[in-house]
Amino acid sequence: MAAIRSKNTRPELIVRKYLFSKGFRYRINHPRLPGHPDIVLRKYRTCIFVNGCFWHGHDCPKGHIPKTRQDFWRTKINRNRERDKEEQRRLAEMGWHCITVWECELSPAKREATLQSLEYTLNRIYLKDHAVKYQPMQDGDYGMAAEPEVGE
Repeated sequence: MAAIRSKNTRPELIVRKYLFSKGFRYRINHPRLPGHPDIVLRKYRTCIFVNGCFWHGHDCPKGHIPKTRQDFWRTKINRNRERDKEEQRRLAEMGWHCITVWECELSPAKREATLQSLEYTLNRIYLKDHAVKYQPMQDGDYGMAAEPEVGE
């Protein structure tokens, strides 16, 4: 267990390298946000969590429970899942978007589609958050383009 890294994992490096190559700038493991998200894009108000399927209990072949000490592992993985939900809830309350990328989605067969989907999602978030709100004008209410002249 001591050899398991929590930062700079291979799946995380794959996502970071792709995002940087596409022009996204980010911070890693931001200490002021709940859960210290793996990747934080402040411009997009988005946190990206790159989760290992085993450690976070994903429903895929990599997310299986070991045959030995099953009670211990179930408890540990369930605790990780609950912590993940709580951290994402707290981030959402603070106005942040949360995206989870699973380790199995970064396998060579699915990697390109996953990363393109991530890029598309980030662009959609940005456009939605920075959209200009259109308000139709009422009859005769065209707003003021300049200050009124003195004496009017």
